[in-house]
Amino acid sequence: MHTFLKPSHIRTLLRLSKAIDRVTDVIGNFSAWMVILTIAVGFYNVIARYVGRLIGLKLSSNALIELQWYLFSLMFLLGFAYILKHSANVRVDFLYTHWSEKRRALVDFLGTVFFLIPFCLLGIWVSANPVLQSWGYLPDGTWGSWEVSPDADGLPRAPIKTMIIVAFALLLAQAISQAIKYLAILKGYAQGGQIIQSDIEQVPLE
Repeated sequence: MHTFLKPSHIRTLLRLSKAIDRVTDVIGNFSAWMVILTIAVGFYNVIARYVGRLIGLKLSSNALIELQWYLFSLMFLLGFAYILKHSANVRVDFLYTHWSEKRRALVDFLGTVFFLIPFCLLGIWVSANPVLQSWGYLPDGTWGSWEVSPDADGLPRAPIKTMIIVAFALLLAQAISQAIKYLAILKGYAQGGQIIQSDIEQVPLE
């Protein structure tokens, strides 16, 4: 590690990490606004259901009902990377909090490189074929029609299934960003620890 990673390499990696962090923050803030949209759609569905019964008209539809849980799913799928960046994920840290910064960085680096990154790659690999099939990819290599909801007036399933791969890809990118910061700490760069501490102190989605 000392041979192959020069100070210029660490600085380049940290710039890459910052670029990934900026993308993660933009998408994370976007998912926060999606909460409001989800509530608005849900509120309309409830009101439309009862008002429609009173006046004898169908004011809602399966499309709007499915849109509500599509948006609800997107909040989580797009928020995974943001949560990782700000260390808002659940931790059993009764030992971790008492460790030195370098020891914490070492544990986090090993966990990220040997568990989180492979998990993301596995998730993308496992999801790829079902997503392609949802878009209409057939076993003979040709393309058919998209997968759609079995309910009348329902939404297509392919776009929301594709977001599973997008979520894993975003989480993978952020995992790489976090690994770079941990590596910087292990190499003695205070900047890595400062970035992580700054992320932790920011209240997610606020």
